[in-house]
Amino acid sequence: MPFDKLRPQVEEILKNEELSVDHRLTQVCELLKDNIPYYDWVGFYFKNGDKEELKLRSFAGEPTDHTIIPFGKGICGQVAVSNKNFVVSDVKAQNNYIACSIHVKAEIVIPLFHKGENIGQIDIDSHTEDPFGHEDELFLEFVNKKVSEILE
Repeated sequence: MPFDKLRPQVEEILKNEELSVDHRLTQVCELLKDNIPYYDWVGFYFKNGDKEELKLRSFAGEPTDHTIIPFGKGICGQVAVSNKNFVVSDVKAQNNYIACSIHVKAEIVIPLFHKGENIGQIDIDSHTEDPFGHEDELFLEFVNKKVSEILE
């Protein structure tokens, strides 16, 4: 796993204050997508103001029509409500799944907390069946912790 090599690179990207937060988030998405073979789409969704919905902020991978996701809908919407990691080894087995691409076979969504509040999440889609393990969860929790540190 390249996670140990990626941790310092994530930190380096995020501490570059010469770039906007959105630019840094996009660079993190690109870093993960380009270096983890089974991360085929990587994105950050954040709570959309006072609305009970998530809004896509930064991503790497194929463009998606799902830029707004209501709380409770799909895997991302469920994590917005549950505040818990959600690992889906087979998206076809989920009855509340929003299909972004016919190629997606698995998904992992990790909530992003800032000052104790769930304000967003990192979402990873994979074209590989059942690729995500505990190490992915720990790594993505680390990424979200570092992202939280640069948010106002």
